Amino acid sequence: MNLGALPLIVSLLAAQAAPSSKAPSQVPGIAPLPGQPNVWVSNVPPVPPELRQRLDQYLEARSASLVDVTGDGKQVLISTRFANTNQLHVVEMPMGARTQLTFTDEPITNARFQPGNPQAIYYLQDKGGGEFFQLFRLDRRTGRSELLTDGKSRHEGLRVSRDGGWVTYGGTGRNGKDTDVYVAPTSDAKQARRVTEAEGTWLPVEFSPDGSKLLVVQTRAVDDSDLHVVDLKTGERRQLTPKEGKGSVGAAVFTQDGQAVYLVTDRYGDFAELYRLELAKAPFTGTPVSLTKSVRWNVVSATLSSDGRQLAVGINEDGYVRVYLLDTRTQKLAPVEIPKGVVSTLRFPLQRPDLLAFAMGDARSPSDVWTVDLKTRKPTRWTRSEVGGIDTDLFTMPELVRYPSTDGVKVPAFLYKPKHATGKVPVVVVFHGGPESQSLPTFSNFTQYLVTELGMAVLVPNVRGSDGYGKAYRAMDDGVKREQSLADIGATLDFIASRQDLDAARVGVYGGSYGGYMTLAAVTFFPERIKAAVDVVGISSLGSFLQNTQAYRRDLRRAEYGDERDAEVRKVQERISPLGAVEKIRAALYVQQGANDPRVPQSEAEQVVQAVRKRGSDVWYMLATDEGHGFQKKDNRDYAQMTALMFLEKHLGTAPAPTGGATGSK
Repeated sequence: MNLGALPLIVSLLAAQAAPSSKAPSQVPGIAPLPGQPNVWVSNVPPVPPELRQRLDQYLEARSASLVDVTGDGKQVLISTRFANTNQLHVVEMPMGARTQLTFTDEPITNARFQPGNPQAIYYLQDKGGGEFFQLFRLDRRTGRSELLTDGKSRHEGLRVSRDGGWVTYGGTGRNGKDTDVYVAPTSDAKQARRVTEAEGTWLPVEFSPDGSKLLVVQTRAVDDSDLHVVDLKTGERRQLTPKEGKGSVGAAVFTQDGQAVYLVTDRYGDFAELYRLELAKAPFTGTPVSLTKSVRWNVVSATLSSDGRQLAVGINEDGYVRVYLLDTRTQKLAPVEIPKGVVSTLRFPLQRPDLLAFAMGDARSPSDVWTVDLKTRKPTRWTRSEVGGIDTDLFTMPELVRYPSTDGVKVPAFLYKPKHATGKVPVVVVFHGGPESQSLPTFSNFTQYLVTELGMAVLVPNVRGSDGYGKAYRAMDDGVKREQSLADIGATLDFIASRQDLDAARVGVYGGSYGGYMTLAAVTFFPERIKAAVDVVGISSLGSFLQNTQAYRRDLRRAEYGDERDAEVRKVQERISPLGAVEKIRAALYVQQGANDPRVPQSEAEQVVQAVRKRGSDVWYMLATDEGHGFQKKDNRDYAQMTALMFLEKHLGTAPAPTGGATGSK
């Protein structure tokens, strides 16, 4: 029977209901977009056909992220988009066809093969961007998916044991606020039991090789986590990290014999490093020996070969992620020679300790899947993602720059410049979210369009509070210190003014989530220096954001922003919240939001839109009713990007057209 001819999935998610005639928004004048009933807009003009034509190739760019690999290394599971959302595909040979496995309206990016039975795939999927992920099992033979969780709680942290007998995940089913760890047999995965039941956020990390134990992380903040081990037979839980002090838990893996753990943490230094901890000595005291001390950057990932002899680690070196191999017998650390870029998702096939799979991309090329044979050290490319037929040599690689701010801070940033521009060019500053995140030199069709087609420069700063530069730098904006961090916006604008090739009179800002807050803060507290701003799912008031974000994440965010219930903290939050000073805004403003956003609720967008409009200023506003924290569906994302580019071009103008533009090229 030709299984490939069967429809490979029947989605068990309810179909998106027809949009209501009632406006899903309190913003006056909002109306559904013709042809896109899930997108509602106010004051956004139509997209000119010529702009859509110019953008079409860029908007067709896609990437391939590594999700999993079969035990024999002969099949890689990837998430990529051919229609409107990212779906699961399998690739069975290098540069082979991408065979689509799921065909749902909602994206799927987190999945695992069942070891020993690659015809079964477990995956997490939400609805409408709400991030209340549910666990499903796909039978590749029938193409049917089965819902395994309750359909209403939030689930995350999917893992499957090496023998394929157990599945684990975190879930909020007990009370809707705390995240407990659940374990279930794959033979009857609906019969899950809780193995942790405590306040806060607890997530599974990894099963021991024999499946008898489970590593679990308890997270109070990004810089305050503890690692525990749970005996799945007795239910006993032991804390492995010290009772005193605090630190991150970036990754953790059992040794081959299950008697020790390799832990990535910044507990013992400024950077996250790799340590080996013996279970018999837990909880630990003193300072263990770092296995990556020769590389003074953050270790961001770690995975162990099935024979236990090699540990692959990803190390973030000033934004570029490089792969190293640690010989677990000699503890010798050596780099893997692969092209320079940003590497993610390291995986060893269970039966192939000599093969390492990973995803990799750079600023000119989307992420693709690779393997490297560790005997020959030869890398092999498995996918080649499209960029709308455009020759990627036309795109721009960024320059890494640093510039001074207050308190001795030097802000690292990536600067993209048009190749053939003459004179001073407009600049768009792009702030990342998080705040504990980091902008990396990865492919962005939005950035490359601004630079290659519009002749603008794009500056992407990693302001204080960003990850990747040590925990002291990451903590510099915590709580009330966020007020001092706003100086980095001024430092960014000063840097632009210091350059002979950048036009300080034509500066725009763009950012999503916390980057949206920084965007609004820029136009509020530096009003004369910004001409246009695009705020995507951004925070307009720190106090109301903390009150209205979902309960399961509120305490985690209070650890970062400060507790709004404390009167003194609330005073600072109100002082640095853009909503309280909208009368200062002079720049043109465009706000984009998802109606189902569990992190930054719709109210954050609409309160600033209406407050600015009361002053008589025109504000563009876009609301997607089938999206959450950002835009995952291609139609929505395309419209958001097209109109944002149209907005920036209108208010910043363009530089003289560079020669050799990308439109219409290969």
